[in-house]
Amino acid sequence: MKQKKIPMRTCVITKEKYPKKELIRVVRDNLGNVSVDVTGKANGRGAYLKKSKEVIDMARKNKALEKHLEVLVPEEIYRELEKNINKK
Repeated sequence: MKQKKIPMRTCVITKEKYPKKELIRVVRDNLGNVSVDVTGKANGRGAYLKKSKEVIDMARKNKALEKHLEVLVPEEIYRELEKNINKK
């Protein structure tokens, strides 16, 4: 029986590859709106972060999401990311 391929994505902070389900996707749509994509299927430019408070704090500190998505990322996005990792 053929094994199903597991999609791998790279965390923009740690540069490590993880299965897509272990990461959180932040997406910028074509209007410049930034949101947390819990489905992993939203249209737009995406950036993946490891589900870790340290990684989210590092992204906030060095503005990695802003650089990757090329738009200002509001503080509410970081709070929503922290809420999502606390749910797991």
